[in-house]
Amino acid sequence: MGLMDQAPAENRTKLRLCVLASGSSGNCSVLTIGEGLTTRVCLIDAGLSPRRTRTLLADQGYRFDQVDHILVTHFDRDHFHLGWQSAKLDSIRIHAHVDHAFAAKRAGLTGTNLRLFDEPFDLWEKLTVSFARLAHDSLGVTAFRIETTDASLGYATDLGRATDDLTRALHGVGTLAIESNYCPRLQMDSNRPAFLKKRIMGGSGHLSNQESADAVKRIDPGAHTVLLHLSRQCNLPEIAVDTHANHTSQTVVSSQFEPTDWIDIAPRRADALPEPEPIQPSLFATKART
Repeated sequence: MGLMDQAPAENRTKLRLCVLASGSSGNCSVLTIGEGLTTRVCLIDAGLSPRRTRTLLADQGYRFDQVDHILVTHFDRDHFHLGWQSAKLDSIRIHAHVDHAFAAKRAGLTGTNLRLFDEPFDLWEKLTVSFARLAHDSLGVTAFRIETTDASLGYATDLGRATDDLTRALHGVGTLAIESNYCPRLQMDSNRPAFLKKRIMGGSGHLSNQESADAVKRIDPGAHTVLLHLSRQCNLPEIAVDTHANHTSQTVVSSQFEPTDWIDIAPRRADALPEPEPIQPSLFATKART
């Protein structure tokens, strides 16, 4: 469906996002589809304890038994809390990339509710999830594109670097949630050990504010950019916002301690970009002389 074929605003299926918490002490966002009694709920990451998650959901007007799905970007403990090992998750489908199969098992997910994917899939009718895989520590991380015909969300955090694959996958989403983890100056001036600074800044850790802003410019979202996972030690909201001042979408900063306001996910402004065509060797290519 092209942009001209999108339904009138009053007939659109509402998709909304609230970042409950984002940072090194736990990450969890809520995605809802529909309104009223028919509202359905998906979590993106479950890095808070089950009790804390239930409390924050209740504060937003939702019961935990409304949660149908959890999308897991990766299984670091701040994105999938160990407390979920003993929680009753039989009615919730937990989606993780096949590369995270062992990490999911180590996190206690061995039941039929674990759904491993390696291609796009549907969460609910008319809501499709596609993805990109990016570097983060040894197992990588999954960035998601979640969309209906009426709304399009890109969600990317804990990225070693913002690659062309990320740009292609999330290009033109209506609302983009993306990591803006650190200010390089504050990172270098911090008392963190050298090995940690190298991990964070070395291409398989996190995005700086400027790297995040550059990624936003390439992805070119429509209405909103939500900044995720700001470092409490090596970043400040005002620095992150100032670095992101050159794009046209509204900037929202998430917090470790306070949920964001609810954000109505905007329609996509453009489709994802296709994979580049493989380069075919020339018929006239000759072997290099030795």
